[in-house]
Amino acid sequence: MSEPTSPPPAPEETHRFPCVQCGADYRFDPSQGTLTCDHCGHTDLLEEQDTPTIRELDFRQALNNQLPTQEIEETRVTACPNCAAEVAFDSAGHATECPFCATPVVADTGTHRHIKPRAVLPFAIEERQARNAMTHWLGRLWFAPNGLKEYARKGRKLNGIYVPYWTYDADTKTRYSGQRGTIYYVTETVMVDGKRQQRQVQKIRWTPVSGRVARFFDDVLVLASRALPKRYTDALQPWDLGDLRPYSPEFLAGFAAEGYTIQLGEGYDEARAHMDRIIERDVRFDIGGDRQRIGQMNTTVSDVTFKHILLPVWMAAYKYRGKTYRFVVNGQSGKVQGERPYSTWKIVFAVLLAAIAAGIIGFLIAQNQ
Repeated sequence: MSEPTSPPPAPEETHRFPCVQCGADYRFDPSQGTLTCDHCGHTDLLEEQDTPTIRELDFRQALNNQLPTQEIEETRVTACPNCAAEVAFDSAGHATECPFCATPVVADTGTHRHIKPRAVLPFAIEERQARNAMTHWLGRLWFAPNGLKEYARKGRKLNGIYVPYWTYDADTKTRYSGQRGTIYYVTETVMVDGKRQQRQVQKIRWTPVSGRVARFFDDVLVLASRALPKRYTDALQPWDLGDLRPYSPEFLAGFAAEGYTIQLGEGYDEARAHMDRIIERDVRFDIGGDRQRIGQMNTTVSDVTFKHILLPVWMAAYKYRGKTYRFVVNGQSGKVQGERPYSTWKIVFAVLLAAIAAGIIGFLIAQNQ
């Protein structure tokens, strides 16, 4: 899959939202859905959009560097030397540690030219709610070190970050050939211990079949970042993409936004793999019967479109005894995922308790006998 080699030039975009009363920077307040000034408490409503429809972009045009220049932007980023995350902060933000891995970074190390986001899913829960959710999640991990739990409770605030994703739409038509298996039973006579016995034996009758299935895929979601293990971000699903809003930089006020590091074509390859699994399921359903064999599948894909969107994640990266532990919280639903730390002494203690309990049970059984 070819990629754009030199995106069209675009001006560097910086966004600042000064308070109309005191001049300090606003931040987006998830609890109110407004811009709020932490300095004087003034709030300002976000401008309502009359047409909240989110337009898709043509996939082939993007690969061929034919997107309009207004669809491209350049932002200043902070690049992490450890996990390679590229994070753009608002004008008031200052990074001293990477929010993804807690590694010290140097702010404003370069620029990131990329396709503009088309939509954003605004934060729906505040940092306090995300912290409570993470603390509760850690509290249910009995084998987690107590020191880490305490450190997490008393540690610094979670970082609110908009994580980049691609969504893909595509119309697919698939012709297939294969075999439909129908189960039937025959009676066979066998010898068991010198005696004749009858038993039912399962057989499968295979019949050649061919056909066609069609499916339109809407918003196949693909993570566009390598900063976090995919197993964490995938486990944050589902996202309610019905709450997507047309992109407006006001939603990013007070938050960081990661630049995508998985390019459009690479993301499409993952989306196609997901589509192929769904199409195979459709083919098996269309074949019917009790068993299915697929010989060939020839899929035609047309009208491929995409969006670059930003999804909200509260994130914490804690360094505890030389090891980094990362936790992520879905900024819409509050669902928590992260690395599961283990305490060696707790595991040893649990094993000893189990051994003692087994010994007591064995002793009681022996006494009763």
